Amino acid sequence: MIKLLDILTEVKETFESFATIRGKGASKISENAEKKGGLALLTWHHFKVKLPYYKKAAEGKLDMEKAKSEFEDTYKKISLDMTQTEFQREMGRLEVLGELLIRNKK
Repeated sequence: MIKLLDILTEVKETFESFATIRGKGASKISENAEKKGGLALLTWHHFKVKLPYYKKAAEGKLDMEKAKSEFEDTYKKISLDMTQTEFQREMGRLEVLGELLIRNKK
């Protein structure tokens, strides 16, 4: 007799479903940060920038070669000379691109 847990562990999460789930989480965080305002807006900038990347990935439209190039470009331009807002946006971009590129290797 096959156990339900064995079946569930056999099911592999697709790249698209991974991006959908992560996108929903990022959307919720960005909405909450925007409502809170003040310093939480730094968090809003960090997560808001991620949403278009998750959307493209969830739709199967994220070009991995372009994403890798953008990751490298973003990595190179992060500096201590940035404003807090610029820093949060670019770190969010770096994070989402890295996360999707790493996940795509599976």
